[in-house]
Amino acid sequence: MIFVLVYCTAGISGGHINPAVTFGLFLARKVSLTRALAYMVAQCVGAICGVGLVKAFQRSYYVTYGGGANQLQDGYSTGTGLAAEIIGTFVLVYTVFSATDPKRSARDSHVPILAPLPIGFAVFMVHLATIPVTGTGINPARSLGAAVIYNKDKAWDDQWIFWVGPFIGAAIAAFYHQFILRAGAVKALGSFRSSSSHV
Repeated sequence: MIFVLVYCTAGISGGHINPAVTFGLFLARKVSLTRALAYMVAQCVGAICGVGLVKAFQRSYYVTYGGGANQLQDGYSTGTGLAAEIIGTFVLVYTVFSATDPKRSARDSHVPILAPLPIGFAVFMVHLATIPVTGTGINPARSLGAAVIYNKDKAWDDQWIFWVGPFIGAAIAAFYHQFILRAGAVKALGSFRSSSSHV
């Protein structure tokens, strides 16, 4: 589903359906503050409407599965839940940076078409790893939408984890991609060019 959503909205908004991804791209100066805030508001409103539709049309499943609200599962500490959200979001946002890197796109012409595929696969893999811990947030809008419509204590008790964790994970991914990987690549290219000019 993420693959389909990113593919369908890439030409409109760049595929922004997650405030954490938008925040990471903002930190990397790929989107302005005004646009980032507008996207985040739209993402949250869309998530609330989406959960409302699920509740309206699939009420029995909605009740059975606790409204799909994210919460820390029994047996896991707050620190473990926060770490799961940080690591999961890092994987997602780093994948977004790698899959949409314009330098890579220029080198590999097929990448822009296939970019939503690794993003969707990253979301799938993160879900496999973190569903038992937090129910998998990694998207603050999705967590907020479920909490607003479900509106039970447990969903709100843990809500901060699903904002703080993803935003920290996104910030680490942005820093790693922009300042460590990119800097390393520029340095390696510079040394390659200098050694080539001496040959």
